[in-house]
Amino acid sequence: MTANSREQHFAIEGMHCAGCVRQVEQQVSGLVGVEVADVNLATEQMAVRFDPAAVDEESIAAAVAKAGFRARLQAPEAAGAARRQERKRAALAAQAGALRWAVVFWLPLFAVEMAEQMGAPVAEALSLAQHPLRVGVLHLLFALPVLWIGRQIYAEGGQALWKGRPNMFSLIAIGTAAAWLYSAWGLGAVAVGATAAFDSYFPSVATIVTLMLMGRYLEARSRLRAEAAIGGLLQLKPDKAALVTSAGEREIAADAIAVGDCLRVRPGERIPADGEVIEGNSTVDESLLTGESLPVAKAPGDEVTGGSLNGAGALVVRATRVAGDALLMQMVRLVEAAQAGKAPIARLADVVAGYFVPAVLALGAVAAVGWLWAGEGLSFALQVFVAVLIIACPCSLGLATPAAIMVGTGRGAQLGILFKSPEVLETAHKVDGVVLDKTGTITEGRPQVVAVEPFNGRHADEVLSLAAAVERGSEHPLAAAIVAAAERGLAVPEASGVVATPGKGAQAAVEGEDVAVGNSAMMAAVGVRIDEDSGPADGATVVWVAVAGALAGRVSLADRPRPQSKDAVARLRQCGLEVVMLTGDSRPAAEAVARQVGIETVHAGVLPADKAAAVQALQAEGRCVAMVGDGINDAPALAAADVGMAFATGTDVAAASAPVVLMHSRLADVARAIELSRAVVRTIKQNLFWAFFYNAAGIPVAAGALYLFGGPLLNPMLASLAMAFSSVSVVMNALRLRRFG
Repeated sequence: MTANSREQHFAIEGMHCAGCVRQVEQQVSGLVGVEVADVNLATEQMAVRFDPAAVDEESIAAAVAKAGFRARLQAPEAAGAARRQERKRAALAAQAGALRWAVVFWLPLFAVEMAEQMGAPVAEALSLAQHPLRVGVLHLLFALPVLWIGRQIYAEGGQALWKGRPNMFSLIAIGTAAAWLYSAWGLGAVAVGATAAFDSYFPSVATIVTLMLMGRYLEARSRLRAEAAIGGLLQLKPDKAALVTSAGEREIAADAIAVGDCLRVRPGERIPADGEVIEGNSTVDESLLTGESLPVAKAPGDEVTGGSLNGAGALVVRATRVAGDALLMQMVRLVEAAQAGKAPIARLADVVAGYFVPAVLALGAVAAVGWLWAGEGLSFALQVFVAVLIIACPCSLGLATPAAIMVGTGRGAQLGILFKSPEVLETAHKVDGVVLDKTGTITEGRPQVVAVEPFNGRHADEVLSLAAAVERGSEHPLAAAIVAAAERGLAVPEASGVVATPGKGAQAAVEGEDVAVGNSAMMAAVGVRIDEDSGPADGATVVWVAVAGALAGRVSLADRPRPQSKDAVARLRQCGLEVVMLTGDSRPAAEAVARQVGIETVHAGVLPADKAAAVQALQAEGRCVAMVGDGINDAPALAAADVGMAFATGTDVAAASAPVVLMHSRLADVARAIELSRAVVRTIKQNLFWAFFYNAAGIPVAAGALYLFGGPLLNPMLASLAMAFSSVSVVMNALRLRRFG
């Protein structure tokens, strides 16, 4: 990507198969200045990276139109996403209406036709054999409205064929048009008395078009269900907000909120924007971010996130991030970007589809001519030709990969796992080694008091309270941990004359006694002898406490593992993954944590700059490596890994340095992300297999292979039914991923 490149997203209307995707991509990619054009059939979106100095959006849209489709620039924010959802719902409603009218005219034809074919009694007045002219005209009159309702099939198929790029609708249009013209010719011959009977394919044509409309409706409905993740996220954002000003309170649109606005959030309402509480106390359901169902207490000074649900108290919130900067919209953008992209495995289907439609046309023609040459009649050859063209439609092939990616990324978002691209979603299934940063990933990321040992007749609570008195004004993480531990149940006395010595500790007067708190260097400075060899095990950090020149005790601190870390590591092992700890901490501290969570391989004392080299060393052994860190000091290692996973900071998800963001900052989600990737790739392979198998097995049957050995000939109506539901089955198989986890 060049420095001047721009990426733009377009909504593409009119695509129905993998052949359509290839047509659009080829047309747009051929423009000077276009670097990449990726089209996704399931989301009906195109992502284009281009040089704006060489080509503009209007030229790209014109290229799409030249390919026979319509392109529209997409709005990037929530309003645009909501409008896209609304347009798809409106289109689905229009398709449902068209399908209902088609069924009204088709059903009588189908009922009589199937009854005759199955030998059921049919009124003589409706028998084509007895009254070919009268019944043939009825067939024509009932079939014409169905063809008019499905006219878009012929318009798009004919346009694509005219431009030399036949698509799925081209196959349908050619086959049904041939059958319709053959029937119309026969009816005309009966009308002028040239023949006494004819073969009417009007019911078959009406059935094929109606089933195509039904397949498109079911497919569109399934796609809309597959996009439920984005819709669910958008529904969390309220439409209105109560703006508090010096003149009073008034209601405004949530999209009109500006940074610095003060907003009143009443009990039971969703918070309209990211911000800071400036008034009130309440509890807020933040399960959107944390995955925890328990509400979090909020008071003035606390941060809140737009989309969170307020509890029983009223709050006034000052907006700090709005519109596209809000965390909720960052999540929406990431999910949309992942769904709009294309995984490498999808290109196989696109390449095959590019040659598939012309090959099917040739096969259908060869089969029809072959049967004519073998002595069969024109009606038989036409039936073979139509059946081959219809059953070979590659729509299921084009949906196999994007449908699974769409549902998989959506389900991941619901679980708090954001994949930034379909490429990383596919790559993650190959991971066989996981490298975990220690601090903040396996552990809580902050030191905590784990033990207090008194000496020389002192009491443990006394030692802790004296240490807290001296450390209360310090910003050092160890000092903060000591103060927090003491304030949970002890009375901390006041200290005066505090003198801090950088790198050693601090001294102060507490209740008339000189108290020194710090490391061994501090104790040496105040003349107190200590036995460092008797320090605590498991790599804990020791803070010594001396009172009036005598040793009073020691406080041991450690960065404890997260409560779920041990189970999370066990789950990674169950997935067949090698787990490695990578940390800049000392080896004793690292090995202590590793023992607690069940990790055997530990690399300690590694500087941030050297973490990437450690990842690359594992890759040199032939492993596909996932690196898990906090996304800041682990950035080089995250970039070097095959799959980088970063815990979300809760402030700027989109800027995280890893292609996978774990919103809930839970180690258990690492295994869940890999398992989800495996499930998605497994579903893609299933879809591709059945799509290829369906066409490979269906074409010979439609061409009459079974008929050669005394078997049945495939009826075009049955071929249409099978083709229509093949696409639906692919999407429904992908929808099973919604139950993952």
